[in-house]
Order: sequence, then structure tokens, then C-alpha cells
Amino acid sequence: MGSSIGGFNGSPTLVPSLSSDIASPVSTGLSNYSASLQNALNRSLGLASLPLQLLQTQQSQLTSQSSALNALDTQFSVLQSTISNLSSASQSLVSSSVSDNTVLNASVGASASPGTYTVKVTDPGSFSNSISADGLLTVTDPATQNISAASNFTLTVNGVQTPISAANNLNALADAINANAGAGVRATIVNMGPPTAPDYRLSLQSTTLGNVSIDLVEKGGSSSLLNSPPLTTGALAQYQVNGAPATPISSNSRTVTVAPGVTVNLLKAGTSTVTVFQSASSVVNALTAFVSAFNGSVDELSKSYGQNAGPLNGQSIVFDLEQSLHSLANYSGGTGSVTSLNDLGLSFDTTGHLSFDATALAGASGATMSDLVSFLGSPSSGGFLQTATNLMTGIEDPTTGSLKTAIQSTSDQITNENQRISDQQDRISQLQTSLQAKMAAADAAIAQIEQQLSYFTGLFQSMYMPRTSQF
Repeated sequence: MGSSIGGFNGSPTLVPSLSSDIASPVSTGLSNYSASLQNALNRSLGLASLPLQLLQTQQSQLTSQSSALNALDTQFSVLQSTISNLSSASQSLVSSSVSDNTVLNASVGASASPGTYTVKVTDPGSFSNSISADGLLTVTDPATQNISAASNFTLTVNGVQTPISAANNLNALADAINANAGAGVRATIVNMGPPTAPDYRLSLQSTTLGNVSIDLVEKGGSSSLLNSPPLTTGALAQYQVNGAPATPISSNSRTVTVAPGVTVNLLKAGTSTVTVFQSASSVVNALTAFVSAFNGSVDELSKSYGQNAGPLNGQSIVFDLEQSLHSLANYSGGTGSVTSLNDLGLSFDTTGHLSFDATALAGASGATMSDLVSFLGSPSSGGFLQTATNLMTGIEDPTTGSLKTAIQSTSDQITNENQRISDQQDRISQLQTSLQAKMAAADAAIAQIEQQLSYFTGLFQSMYMPRTSQF
């Protein structure tokens, strides 16, 4: 029989390698041509694997791009946060100090003007308190018992009546009173008895300072469920600001406004001075964080261009993000002494990064502080902050942001590639099963022919073999 069936024993041919996901079949042939048949099978599967290998290469590239995009997203998210923090800091350009914070504490708003306010607290005031009366039902378990068998009550605070409905237990009654925020009192439950014989009572305290009348009766009844007289009668707070007025100001709240944007909380009798001053320290701290985040974004972008560019080399998103950073750093606007980031002490260094000289804002006050406020603006009303906020929203918005959209698009492509790879692997597996069956059949047929050839060869040899002489 010939020695070259289907070219199997001819010159060696280049056999494409199988994908790593396709197992190479193991030859178990019976004929002398089983190895050639196996080689043909492998070559067919190798050719069929070429599209799969291309898909796997594309999947690997997309996975690398996804990782690079997410790394950029991390940096730009941090940058977005620092811009938000800068917005908050721009609202805190006024600070305050208190000479004696045991007498009062203070808070200032953006409208506060620099100045000194000496507050004399004559009386920090007190609240009125009352408690459920003696002789009512004794409550040893406030979750199941109440001071009254009624379910409906009338609460009267300074002549204003509020209907109260509650389940028949003391906890529910206290909760029902507290659910009425405008009732003017706060309810708590206190134990007036020893540990071995608890006696839970309803305690009511006015929510404002002063002599506040408090009463609680069953609906339609006239007998008070509270002690008379009350436990304590409250008093209004009394204070003066910079010695005025001659008669102290009365307040039913310990939190009082002593000047536009200047609020103090009265703690005890005494005198304390509140000093309000302008300070750019909060903006300095916010700008320091902004510069660090900006440079982090620059460094991450730099991985995507140049001689050793990463998987995003040539991608439009890289150019878009780079342009956004340039727009951010080169913003100009406002009037007066602050019209650019350079005026705040920010500038590009020789490496293309931002650097910050905090001394540019040291001691800023008066007109400079006003110019700073004008330059920064707000996220919704112009200035650097509005431009920066809009830029970052265009990048980081979860639905429409360019970077978020690129990440989602790449993720979708990876999902599609995974499906195509799975489909291709199924097709190759089916091809392999089919070819193995055909090759096995061919190998068996060849083996049978080889056996027949061997039989007839032996037969012919025996027929024509010279006989040995008898003489």
C-alpha cells in the first residue's frame, strides 16, 4: 500500500496551535497512520481555533482597558471630591474665637462681619418640669401598664391644647406626646421607686425656657394627671451684648443671634468675648488637597501616552480628560486681585504638575477676601467652582459622564466578547467530537486494510518461496 495517504507522510506542514481552552486530543489509533491522522485532526482544530484566539486577544485588551479606565475613574473621583470640599471651604472664610467657652460657644456664617462681641450672661435660663401625680395607677412595667385606664388625653401647654391618643401603656403615651413636635414639651419615663418596687412616672419638660404651664388630663376629664405645683418652674435666659441694653435681653432659647451671622449658645452665667475674623485657612487646606488630586489625575493619564503608553493609547477619552484638566487649571474670571488660579498661588511646574504656594493667601482680608469669594463663586452661580463642578459632572456623572460611559461601554464589550468566546468554544468542541469520530473510523478502516495486506503478503510469500532440494 502507498506511503502517503492524504499527504500525511509527505513534507511537514505548519500546524496552528490550539487555543489554551481547547484540549489537544490524545491519539489511540490502531493503524500505522494514526499519528498522521492525529496531526491532521490537530491541524483542523488549530485552524478552527484561530478566530477564538483572536477573540481572546481582544478580550485581554478590553480587560486591560477596563482596568486603566477604572484607575482613571478613581483619581478623577477624588478630584471631584476636592472641588466639592473647596466649595464648602469657600463658605467658611469667617472664623471666630471665644474667650471663655464654659460661658458660651459661638458659630459664624458667611454673612458675619469681623468684630468683637462681649456677651454677659446674667442667667442661662431653665426649663419647666412636671411629673405624673401621686395616687395614680402604679406602673411597674411601662410596656404593659399606664398611669390611667384612658386611651385619649388632652395636653395643655401655655393654654394651647393638643389631643393625644395612645395604646394603654406608659411607653405608648410618652411616644404619642413626643410625636407631636409642636406640643411644646418633651416626655420621658422615670422610675421613682426602689429596684424591688419600681414606680414609673411620666415626666414632661418644656421645650422652651421660662415659666411654662403644663397640664395633662383624660379626654373630657378635669382632674390633672400631673403634680401640682410642678416640680420646677423655668426662667427665661438673660444676657447683654457689649453692655447693651441696660435691661438684659430675655430669650426663651439659649441659642441667640448677637449680630448678623453670629450665633451663640448660652451655657452659664458669666462674661465671654466672641472675636470674629476673616481667615483663608480652610481654602488653603482645600486647595492643597485639590492640587494633590489634580496631580494624581495627571500621573494616571500620563500612563496612556508616550513611548510606553498603556492599553488606552490612542483612545479619545484620554484626550478629553486631558483637555478637561487644562481647562480647569487655566480658568480665569472674577475681578480685582484674584482672576486666575495663579493669583491663589497655583502654577504649573516643569513636570507639568500643579504646585501651590500657600503664602499667596496668607493674611488675606478685606478686599482680597472679597475678590477671592468672587473668583471662587459657587457650584450653581458662576465662578471657578461652577466651571469646575460642571467639568467634573461631565466626566463623573453616573449616567452621562464621559468616563463613566467609557467604563460601561468597555464592560459591555467584555460581556459580548465572553459570549462570543463561549460560542466559539462550543463550535470547536463540536468540531473536535465530529472529527475524532471520523478519524477513528478512518483509522479502523486503514488498520483493517493493513491486516489484509499483511495476510496476503504472507500468503504470496509462502506461494513463491523456493523449495529446499531433496537431493
